[in-house]
Amino acid sequence: MIGLGGNLVASKDRHPDRVALQCDDLRFTFAEFDAAAARVATLLDKAGIEPGDRVGVMLPNTPAFAIGFYGIMYRGAVAVPMNPLLKAREVAYYLSDSGAKALLATSAAAEEVASRCVEAGVQCWVVDDAELAKLTADLAEQGAPVQRNDDDTAVILHTSGTTGKPKGAMLTHGGLRRNAEVCVRTLMEAGPDDVVMGCLPLFHSFGLTLGLNAAVRAGAMLTLIPRFDPRKVLEVIERDGVTVFAGVPTMYSALLSVASEAAPEATRSLRTCVSGGAALPVQLLSDFESAFGCIILEGYGLSESSPVASFNHPHRPRKVGSIGTPIEGVQMRVVDLDGAEVPQGEAGEVQIRGHNVMKGYWNLPEATKAAITPDGWLNTGDVGRVDQDGYFYIVDRTKDLIIRGGYNVYPREIEEVLYEHPAVAEAAVIGIPHDALGEEVGAAVALKEGQSADPDELREYVKARVAAYKYPRQLWLVDALPKGSTGKLLKREITVPTSESTR
Repeated sequence: MIGLGGNLVASKDRHPDRVALQCDDLRFTFAEFDAAAARVATLLDKAGIEPGDRVGVMLPNTPAFAIGFYGIMYRGAVAVPMNPLLKAREVAYYLSDSGAKALLATSAAAEEVASRCVEAGVQCWVVDDAELAKLTADLAEQGAPVQRNDDDTAVILHTSGTTGKPKGAMLTHGGLRRNAEVCVRTLMEAGPDDVVMGCLPLFHSFGLTLGLNAAVRAGAMLTLIPRFDPRKVLEVIERDGVTVFAGVPTMYSALLSVASEAAPEATRSLRTCVSGGAALPVQLLSDFESAFGCIILEGYGLSESSPVASFNHPHRPRKVGSIGTPIEGVQMRVVDLDGAEVPQGEAGEVQIRGHNVMKGYWNLPEATKAAITPDGWLNTGDVGRVDQDGYFYIVDRTKDLIIRGGYNVYPREIEEVLYEHPAVAEAAVIGIPHDALGEEVGAAVALKEGQSADPDELREYVKARVAAYKYPRQLWLVDALPKGSTGKLLKREITVPTSESTR
């Protein structure tokens, strides 16, 4: 069994001359993609990288990432995707934690990685698309990809580390391959004539599966954007005839903010839009669909589930605000603190079981034991409920739950109300320590360009729409909310002002 790399071999055999990768003027056919990946596998072999060894990939969204990643798969090694914006200290942690023997890094990060690789004894190749081609130009293509079993680890993907140090989720060849295949067939419904937008970071599970691996599986073209910019995205959609777009909510918000700059026909090629990574505010979904004329299918997953677990499927009734139903081969349920399934409609922790669940956390047996039950259910840490039709709804993260004077306040509920205000572009609700109540409800809000609203107005707007204990007593305006490299809001980095005007 070839493993995840078999998808590229199959697409090369079926569509050798079709364009597989594009980044502006740079293009690779599937035959060229396969040959380049095979030369990278030879490079790794000559450097002493054996099957099962870890290799870091610290590259932006360019063909070099895709070629490097599949070269690692062809060699039978384990890819350790890394954000190219990591600093030296973080690079050192990722390399030491995974025990990586080699690293493919962007030249922009050379200063951050050079000394750390020397200290760790890691072979480092600093490359971009042209340099990777030069590096492997004189190498023979490795023969057939190294055989891998479904339960062999393909990727160690470090979680965001919102609490403590990042943990390396071990994702398998079988889990990643099946997740991409199910998404291509039942969600994206993609084929060789499709063009997939590659603006989600490929070093993250969402971009890796719904972008790179799905496009390779479908034999579709992946058009890459190294750095997300909404105007550039609109330009590429029109230029390349993008049919499938996958993004996180902040990307949809950014595209909506520049929608008026695009000609009506610019995005007419879009057939399927997919949202995940965080809850999509209902108002944002409605506004985007009205502006672009393309339905968004919202889904759910996490790094530990490869990542897709559920979706609003294209040929089933869509429930706005829901994350849909489990994908093929995956089960989901809602349980209480004791692990017992709760009655329909009641809130509890969402659990996942299926082919997509990770093997565990790299070298962290106790963390693995806490995350996965003996019978294979993954504890997600998300609070959710399921309705009479089997559709799931995420209420909030268990870690984000605010307990105000003994009452539970779910930030997402309050954020949804704020998004309904016509002046609000982004909102994040957080808990603020309070001596008497334990926690108080706070909200940071960014306004749409050209719109105005003061904190008192927004506070009263929410107060009129939710129970008295839920509305944010502290509310303040910001230019923009802090976001991570994948576009997710980083609530832990929100600074609470002390001004009296926020009461």
